[in-house]
Amino acid sequence: MPRNLITLLFSLAFLGGLVPAQADGPWLGNGIKSGEPTQNSIIIWTRLTAKPDISAEGIPWSKESPKKVGDGIRFDAPQIPEGKTIDDMAYALPGAPGELRLNYWPEETRNMSVTTDWAAVSSDSDFTHPFRLSGLKPNTRYECIVDARVPGAGVPSHQVRGTFRTAPSADVPTAVSFAVVTGQEFWRRDDDVNGHKIYPVMEALDPHFFVHTGDIVYLDKAGPWSVDVAQGRHKWHRMYALPYQRSFHNKISSYFLRDDHETWQNDCWPTMDNRKMGELTYADGVNIFFEQVPGPDRNKPYRTVRWGKDLQIWLVEGRDYRSPNTDPDGPDKTIWGREQMDWFKETVRASDATFRVLISPTPVVGPDRKTGKNDNHSNEAFAHEGNELRDFMASQKNMVVLCGDRHWQYVSIDPKTGLREYSSGPTSDLHAGGFRMDLREPMHQYLNIIGGFMTCTAERRDDAPVLILRHYNVAGEVVNEDVLTQETISQH
Repeated sequence: MPRNLITLLFSLAFLGGLVPAQADGPWLGNGIKSGEPTQNSIIIWTRLTAKPDISAEGIPWSKESPKKVGDGIRFDAPQIPEGKTIDDMAYALPGAPGELRLNYWPEETRNMSVTTDWAAVSSDSDFTHPFRLSGLKPNTRYECIVDARVPGAGVPSHQVRGTFRTAPSADVPTAVSFAVVTGQEFWRRDDDVNGHKIYPVMEALDPHFFVHTGDIVYLDKAGPWSVDVAQGRHKWHRMYALPYQRSFHNKISSYFLRDDHETWQNDCWPTMDNRKMGELTYADGVNIFFEQVPGPDRNKPYRTVRWGKDLQIWLVEGRDYRSPNTDPDGPDKTIWGREQMDWFKETVRASDATFRVLISPTPVVGPDRKTGKNDNHSNEAFAHEGNELRDFMASQKNMVVLCGDRHWQYVSIDPKTGLREYSSGPTSDLHAGGFRMDLREPMHQYLNIIGGFMTCTAERRDDAPVLILRHYNVAGEVVNEDVLTQETISQH
């Protein structure tokens, strides 16, 4: 083979984060996800797989939704044919036993590398493993390699290369940018082979980190309708084996929030009756989430992270503490729970960051559509807590809300309090909808029924801090931009 072709193939493998496999596996078909970065810590997640990639080959999944029968559901035909298993289905990526090892180092200083011990994985954790790193240097880009092997083997069977960043210290005025998305469904990807087109666009922007606000996978959508843990896991496996997603997450660190569709079912709460999810329970959905992402402390999933002098973010939990949506509204009805609300107020008041950003799985300001939704702080069902939250945030300096859940992009200013909210919109145009341009209200500063993503950047211009919010379409074109100063935010 010509030397220049060998060089090209190696370069493509490195850029994709994959080093060619040897022997018969195990492989790292889901790449890596680095998550929960702070100034000195991060989690590197990966999973051992029995195949290097997913494939459309296999038994196609039915796109038929189940029928409600009494307190349960019924399919006209089995989702998995008799005598077959989930591994026989299209896009299956079964796990594999084996061992994993991580090697990491500050960029361009390989002589400072650290190598972990080999860690064994098993079916109990779906063959996943989180490497929890501490003692890292602030404001530093790291490189890493994850090795996979058969237990005790001398040579790795597969490797994945990646990068991640740590946050700058709170006293350093550093420019920081991050990307935000919501609403991501496998069957509404806009590139059948590679995944969702926004991922290479976001990767090219090289954000410091990424936030997925929820609706990451849809357990309660057909193909399959996830009636058990195996089918729920399958939806995560195939989503993060897509080449675009895998390449992005090999390089960009993330925070994952959890909303209804990856928790269990639409607009769910913990005590909700299970009338349409078969054997799958609320607790199962929560367990799968924490198994499949480099997530926060599951006993206290809400958190705040400082990214330099000018930016602090709050990432909140919107499912586990909520009252039933159907309860009458009042002082005791909640989405966040009193403990989380008290924590939020206390940490916001204590912050001296120039800009403070709440990132919420669901809207706080809205407006939402008038019919069919009663699940978030902008709806009448949670008006009491919504008013409390909006009043508090508006009383604080330089606070804005970034939210997911809604399948359209918008910027709104609450007419009562002046609180600003930015909705990222869904990951593809195929997923956009649920609102119409003729429903635009005076509080809308921007409205667009499209897919895409948004970015938030804190930087200094002429030594004055600014917060820049941009909406992008799926092609990566900027379709709306707000440049906020401290004075701009406080004008309303």
